[in-house]
Amino acid sequence: MSRRPRRNHSPEFKAKVALAAVKGEKPLAELAEQFDVHPNQITQWKGQLLERAATAFGSGQPTEAPVDLRALHAKIGELTLENDFLEHALVKAGLLSAKR
Repeated sequence: MSRRPRRNHSPEFKAKVALAAVKGEKPLAELAEQFDVHPNQITQWKGQLLERAATAFGSGQPTEAPVDLRALHAKIGELTLENDFLEHALVKAGLLSAKR
């Protein structure tokens, strides 16, 4: 028995198959035959659809932790000081020209 080459299904196709599975109008085996995919794959897509269904009604943007701008500005200042210090040290050691 030869193996079928790997197929990449579009998100639209996956959604269509998963929605058909969620509706439950046809048995899983029949859906697998109709869409020519393995029943386990349909179960997996259905699970993903149900897992992410709540985000469809959200803001559309994943929630991220707010950025602490003060901390970032402090870090930029720190790094600038370090770079200046190291640049002067390299110039003093003769490893870097003073014309920059």
